[in-house]
This record gives sequence, C-alpha cells and structure tokens, in this order.
Amino acid sequence: MAHFAELNNSNEVLQVVVISNEDVNDHGGDLSVEAENFVKTIVPFNPTGVAWKQTSYNNSFRKQYAGINYSYDPSKDKFISVKPYPSWSLDSNDDWEAPVTYPTITEIDSNRVYIFWDESNQKWLGQTFTGDPMVTTNYEWDATNLQWNEV
Repeated sequence: MAHFAELNNSNEVLQVVVISNEDVNDHGGDLSVEAENFVKTIVPFNPTGVAWKQTSYNNSFRKQYAGINYSYDPSKDKFISVKPYPSWSLDSNDDWEAPVTYPTITEIDSNRVYIFWDESNQKWLGQTFTGDPMVTTNYEWDATNLQWNEV
C-alpha cells in the first residue's frame, strides 16, 4: 500500500491516507506528480488542504513517514517531525536536537534511567524505579561531567 500526506498551504501535514499500489503504478508510479494528482481525484481535500505528497511507511524516502502536524520541506524533499520544544533546533540530518546533549548513561546500579527533557530549566532529568514498595529516585544530568546527580 502507498501512503500520501495531505498538505496545507504552509506545507503542514493534515492527514495521511492509504492508496493501493496498483492505483499508484497505473498513475505514474511512486513519487510521481501524476500519482499525487490522481489522489486529488479520489480523496477530497480538507477545507485547508492544497496538495498531496507521497510518504514512505518504512522511511525509505522523504526522510520519514509523515505524521499529522509534520511539515514538508520542498527544497529538501523531506518530511520533518514536529518540533518537540521551543529550545530545540534541527541538526544536519534534520532531526530535532536539544541544546544539551542527550545523556550517555542510561542505567544506574543496573536500574534503567527514564530520561526526559525539562524545557523550563534547559536540562535532562531522569528517574529510576526500584524495590518493593516502589521507590523513585530523581536525577539531573550533569553534561559537563557526564554523570547523573541525585536530587
């Protein structure tokens, strides 16, 4: 099955639909303008929809599978995921990157660290869960010394 993303005039993805491979092949094939135009004839646009772009479910073209609110960059011919936080920026691969490098240590004393970004303080935080009854330990990532500090 082929997948097509509906775009608005800002190149934001509104929805993704599935079209049969036979229909795509009969109308120009993968990544063709003819196939995009064919989708227009069988799937009505949303009120703000203006175009269809094929996307790859297995990420084999246009960087990644398009999701709702992703954007399409026509100059790079890629779908870009939603920016997770205001402070993050795109790296050279068009992946979102935090202003602080992601922690390299993901276990403490054989316990998995559940890592999450604290946007208001611009740092990585972590938690471990151990024991019975469950005990939660909170950590802050020290990006200078590359270690977790208990808080």
